[in-house]
Amino acid sequence: MHNKRSLLRRGAAVAAAGAAALVLAACGGNDDGSAGHGGHGSSTASASASAPAAQGRHNAADVAFAQGMIPHHRQAVEMADLAPTRARSAEVKKLAEEIKKAQDPEIRTLSGWLASWGEEVPAEGAVDHSSHGAHAMDGMMSAEDIDELEKASGEAFDTAFLEMMIEHHEGAVDMARTEQADGAHGPAKEMAEDIVTSQSAEITRMNRLLGKD
Repeated sequence: MHNKRSLLRRGAAVAAAGAAALVLAACGGNDDGSAGHGGHGSSTASASASAPAAQGRHNAADVAFAQGMIPHHRQAVEMADLAPTRARSAEVKKLAEEIKKAQDPEIRTLSGWLASWGEEVPAEGAVDHSSHGAHAMDGMMSAEDIDELEKASGEAFDTAFLEMMIEHHEGAVDMARTEQADGAHGPAKEMAEDIVTSQSAEITRMNRLLGKD
C-alpha cells in the first residue's frame, strides 16, 4: 500500500508538472504572439538604435570629402569677403553674403567630423594658394586668380567674381557628387546633397547675372 500511495503521489506530481508546463507553454505562446507585434517594435527599436551607429560609420571617401571641402569652402568665403567693398552690383553683394552664410557653418561641421574621426583638419593656412594648381579639377582658384580679383572693382569685379565662383561651385558640385556615390557617413552624404542642390541653383543664378541664361 505504501508503495502504491507513493506511485499515486508521483503520478499526481507528474500530472501537475505536465499541467504547469502546458500553462507555461500557453503563456509563452501569448508572449511570442505579443513579441510578434513587439518583435516588430523590437526590430524598429533595433533599427533606430543602429541608425546613429550607421550614421557614425565613415570611410576614406568621407575623409577626402571633408578634407577637400574645408579649404574649398574657405576659399569661397575669402572670395565672398571681397565683395562688400569691391562689387558694384547689389545682387553680387547679396550672393556673396549668402555664400559666406551657408559655407562658414559647413566648414565648422566638416572640421568637427574630422576631429571626431581622429583625422587631420586642414589648417587655416591651407588656403595659401600655393598648391591650387593641383586642385584645378575641383575649381580652386590660383594665387594669380585671387590676386586679380583683389585688384578689381566695380563691374570688372562683378564679372570676375561671378566667372570664378561659377567654376568654383562646379568643382564643389563634382566633389559632392563623388561623396554621394562613394561616401558612407550619412550626414556627410546629406551635406553633399545640399551642396549639389544649392550650388547648382547658384550657378544658374550667376549665369543669369552674367547674361548667359
